[in-house]
Amino acid sequence: MPSLKTIRKRITSVKATQKITRAMKMVAGARLNRAQSRITALRPYALKTQEVLQGLANAMIAKQQDIEYTTTGQGPTLHPLLQRRQERTILLLVLSGDRGLCGAFNANVSKAAERTWRDKKSSDVEVLFGTVGKKGRDYLARRRATITRDFPKLYDGLDLAKSAVVSDWVIKKFEKAEIDAVYIVYNEFKSAITQKTVVEQLLPLPEPQGDEEDLLTPTEYGFEPNEQVVLERLMPMYVQVSIFRALLESQASEHGARMTAMDAATRNAKDMIGRLTLQYNRARQAAITKELMEIIGGAEALKE
Repeated sequence: MPSLKTIRKRITSVKATQKITRAMKMVAGARLNRAQSRITALRPYALKTQEVLQGLANAMIAKQQDIEYTTTGQGPTLHPLLQRRQERTILLLVLSGDRGLCGAFNANVSKAAERTWRDKKSSDVEVLFGTVGKKGRDYLARRRATITRDFPKLYDGLDLAKSAVVSDWVIKKFEKAEIDAVYIVYNEFKSAITQKTVVEQLLPLPEPQGDEEDLLTPTEYGFEPNEQVVLERLMPMYVQVSIFRALLESQASEHGARMTAMDAATRNAKDMIGRLTLQYNRARQAAITKELMEIIGGAEALKE
């Protein structure tokens, strides 16, 4: 049985750890509230932007109209961000965290990115990576993935302008036909205890699924001055807002996962302190009993 001194030191150590985990839980909770407010405010705007854009694209395709992209100088062509090419080079944009102590948050998104990489990769298809977050970058680097660009410390003071750094880079590579498709891998925030790892197609604009085709009819929207001008403004905005929303989702998910993990760690520390305290009391009682027996035994020996 460990000595009383050893048990006391363990109790002190666990109590110190408990203070840290409790403080981290409170900090994560406060940050989660702010992040949750931001993502709740942005979601309707991001989804409506995609809906309007999808409606416009469907209207153009339905009328069999080409969209004039004025910067090309080559006459009527389809907008570069709507062009569908055979997927020979794919970019996976992986959003993870910079720190640990957040449960399976980083592992889930990293493994999802690796699975997508294995599924897409073939002799004719090259998979490139763009990473946000140190944990995902390190995970992929250890597996010798081709990381074309990393965006460090993007979550510090995250705003729309910071997300524009990523979206501008993605748009430029897609317009130059350096990549044929862009997928974004991140944890979607559901609640403080639930995050869903998703892989979404960002470019080209994904085709509507199921009943969405019925909802996005050309008659729903009127475009001023015309569809072409609206599309040229809306497409870059769609990419930027989609990436910004994914970053906010990932940030909120990380805070939620960390708060949950630290709450579990705090409760586990409490249970461990209880067990160690019981062990300490039993050891102390045994030591006192042993001393009493020795004293009684010595007294009996003196009587004889």
